[in-house]
Amino acid sequence: MTRVLVTGAAGFIGYHLVGRLKAHGYWVRGVDLKHPPFGPSPADEFYRADLRLPDACVRAVRNVDEVYALAADMGGIGYISRTHAALFHSNALINLHTLDAAARHGVRRYLLTSSACIYPEYLQTDARTSSLKETDAYPAAPQDAYGWEKLMAERALQYYSGEYDMETCAARMHNIYGPYGTYKGGREKAPAAICRKVALASDGQDIEVWGDGLQTRSFCYIDDCVEGLYRLMRSRQSDPLNIGSDRLVTINELADVIVRISGKRNLTLRHVQGPQGVRGRNSDNTRMRAVLDWEPSTSLEDGLQRTYRWIDMMVNNR
Repeated sequence: MTRVLVTGAAGFIGYHLVGRLKAHGYWVRGVDLKHPPFGPSPADEFYRADLRLPDACVRAVRNVDEVYALAADMGGIGYISRTHAALFHSNALINLHTLDAAARHGVRRYLLTSSACIYPEYLQTDARTSSLKETDAYPAAPQDAYGWEKLMAERALQYYSGEYDMETCAARMHNIYGPYGTYKGGREKAPAAICRKVALASDGQDIEVWGDGLQTRSFCYIDDCVEGLYRLMRSRQSDPLNIGSDRLVTINELADVIVRISGKRNLTLRHVQGPQGVRGRNSDNTRMRAVLDWEPSTSLEDGLQRTYRWIDMMVNNR
């Protein structure tokens, strides 16, 4: 039986990933700084640990064959745009200590969850931007500290795989959303934030949207994300790979879909000042299709319907 470590196992993606790995018959150890917020972890073994500390990382990787490195200090644009130093510091320590411990203690394959935030800001100034290919990462110019740290972690993967007997790969994630994700408190991303606002609103009220709402993104449903991570780990891929949808929508269009799903007829969008990130970002899935013989299949409408129903239940105690 393959023994797997999932770091960040109490987080949104980690919680779903542990469940998927258990369904495939793996023995799973989950490690996180906190307990899962919505119930016990499905992992065979789960414990709390601060992976910024080297000794904690050594304990976490002992006697495992594969590592899915998801642990990170992160959130939506409102969070990552105001916490550069602390976020960079925490994530650099987590990634370097976990990677070093895995390389020195016999881990066979190591998957880093990187981010679309590593792509250069100069390629994302147009809302109708062309899709970002994996080769677009250099010359490097991420917009914020989160992107720079993830890019640094990708480089560390290359150095460690070149000097240790350990295979590595990196998944560049594009705006993952779905049930059990953060939906309040300041770290939520756009789909969850808008779902929460719509769920709490009454007909005739308005919904705040940061900026003019014409900034664009692609959004990937959690089930597709987890399937992509699993397929990437099982592949022989070593170069970074996009994991995301390639359907580009404006934030206004995203909000309109959520309002329609809610069934509320008289909600309007009110645009206010706030952080927006890059103007446009989309995933080029050409390499994903070639490497994994697969791509995300959940439509935005279906994924948002499941997400809205869960957030509506949470905020309205349904």
